Order: sequence, then structure tokens, then C-alpha cells
Amino acid sequence: MIKYFYGSFFVTIAGAIFAYFWGEHSHPGSGFMALFIVAFLSILEVTLSFDNAVINAMKLEKMSDKWRHRFLTWGIAIAVFGMRFLFPILVVAAFSGLTVIGVTKLALYDVDKYAHYLHMVHAPLVTFGGSFLLMIFLAYFFHEEKEVHWIACLEKPLLKLNCVKYIDVVFALIALMILQHFIIDEAQKVAVIMAGFTGIVLYLVIDSISNLLEQIAERKAALMGGAAKLGFIGFLYLELIDASFSLDGVLGAFAISKDIIIISIGLAIGAMFVRSLTIFMVDMKTLKQYLYLEHGAHWAIGFLAIIMYISTRVEVPEVVTGGTGLVIVGAAFISSIVHNKKLIKEKVKEICEK
Repeated sequence: MIKYFYGSFFVTIAGAIFAYFWGEHSHPGSGFMALFIVAFLSILEVTLSFDNAVINAMKLEKMSDKWRHRFLTWGIAIAVFGMRFLFPILVVAAFSGLTVIGVTKLALYDVDKYAHYLHMVHAPLVTFGGSFLLMIFLAYFFHEEKEVHWIACLEKPLLKLNCVKYIDVVFALIALMILQHFIIDEAQKVAVIMAGFTGIVLYLVIDSISNLLEQIAERKAALMGGAAKLGFIGFLYLELIDASFSLDGVLGAFAISKDIIIISIGLAIGAMFVRSLTIFMVDMKTLKQYLYLEHGAHWAIGFLAIIMYISTRVEVPEVVTGGTGLVIVGAAFISSIVHNKKLIKEKVKEICEK
């Protein structure tokens, strides 16, 4: 098992060394405090993104070895530099009217002002991520081919609603319309609606292209006698999911530290462990061994989407966000173990009767 985490350990050691010297450079004598913050943020990122690892594993199972490798190399670069550092800067630049270079200087040398601007764009950002994640949740439980149910009393009625075309989009738009009623500022309200609508449309575009290419790959595989494998679109889909998950963590990290370098290092270490965990689950066929783990991850995503919506008006502690996901996925894991034991008992009973 440990071989899957060699890359994560390397990133941890390199990140810790850099964080210590950066802390000493910024504020002499604060190197160990920087290490503590990095460790805390790393754990927070893993906690927040554990359900993300399960969702990633679902998609990664259908990808070629080449794109799995790129998920760990290119993907971690995009996750760290792109989503944890560059993306917030681009968003702040777009909403504040400042240049990207100007916002970058704020992030490095005037962190309080940068944090202020980031707080201003908090509502549209989390609405975008929440809408994208909500679509993932709804699409899974409304899927007509879904046969296994974990919480049957809820999942079976949801599945019956798939007779209504685009029911997932309808639910997502209703949720967005409800949300905008709680946004007081008119300018902010428009930004929230546009961000949420963009999240919904982006999911539909990526999911449609992904399904189309998956069907093409399956036809080719059937002709050649192999297994269908996804490439770039599958990779892009995973990166968008990661982006949606990371928004809440990036914004919440500023409550712990205002130093964007320390934040980026801490979240990068956590993101690397999540990716290593994803590869481990794919190779170990974890989702096939634990039947309800996939369901638990999607329920956790649904709750995360709701929490992100709520956070547009009320500050939600990170421990609540991360703890909710862990509890739900943990419950699904335990249910899967109980289910496996029940199957074993039935098998043994069947053999004994024969």
C-alpha cells in the first residue's frame, strides 16, 4: 500500500522544507508555526476531499494508464498552481477591476487586502462550485441505470423521478432560484445567479462530451476486443470536479492563514495525498469490494453542495464541512462491510445446505 504514497511523501517533505524557510524569510522565528499551519491545512484538505477521491476513482477506472499518470503529474500541477493559487487571483482580478499582476502582488505582499477582495467574491465562487457538485449528485441518483440503493427509502423515490426529462437540471435551477432570494445585495445576486447557471451549464457540456466519447470508445473497444478507455475529456472532467471541491477549502484556508504561499503548500500536500488515495482505490478495486462507498460519496457531495450554498450567507466552519463528508462516507463504508459479511454468511449457509 505504501508504494502508492511515495509521491505524496516526497511532496510533503519538499513542501515542509520550503514552508519552514518561507516562514523564516517572511517573519524570522516563525518557521515552525508555518510548518504547523501547513500540516493543519494538509489534513483539512484530505478531510474535505475524501469523497472527491471516491468520485475520482470512479472516473479513473475508465481512463488509460497514460492519462492516469497525467492525472498525478499534470493534474497535481493544475490543482496546486492552477486552482489553489492562480484561479483565485484571476477571479479577484475579474471582480475587482485590478490587473492579474496587481492582484498577484496583493496576494504576496498585502495579504489582508487580497483576503478582503477574495471575501467579496466568496458568494459567486461557492455558488459556482456548489451548482456543479449539485449536478453530480442529482445526475447520479436520477440515473435510469442505477440498480443498487444504499438509503432505499430516499434513493428509490428519486430514481422514479427520472421519467421527467432533465429533472436534475430542474432541481438545480430551483435550488439556485431559492438561493438568490437570500442574497440581499442586488449586484451580488446577479453574480450568484450567473455563477450558479455557469456551473450547471458547464457540467452539462462536460458530461455530454464525456458520455459521447465514452460511447465511441466502447464501440472501438468492442471491435478491437479491448476495454474502453477515456483520455483528455475524462481528465478534464476530473479537474473540474477537483476545482469545485477545492473552492471551499481555498476560501476557508484564509481563516487559518493569510499567507498564500503557505496556503498553497498545505493544500498541495493534501491534494497529492487525495490523488494517491484515488490511484490506490482504482488498483485495489475498492469501489467493487465496498458496494455502498460510491453512494456515500455522492450523498456527501450533495451535502457539500448545500453547505456551499449556505456559506453564501452564513460562515460554515471547515470542521462541519469536512466532518459531514467523513461521517457519510464512513457510514457507507461500514454498510458495505455489513453487506459483504451478510453475503458471506448466505454463501456459507448455501454450501452447508448442499
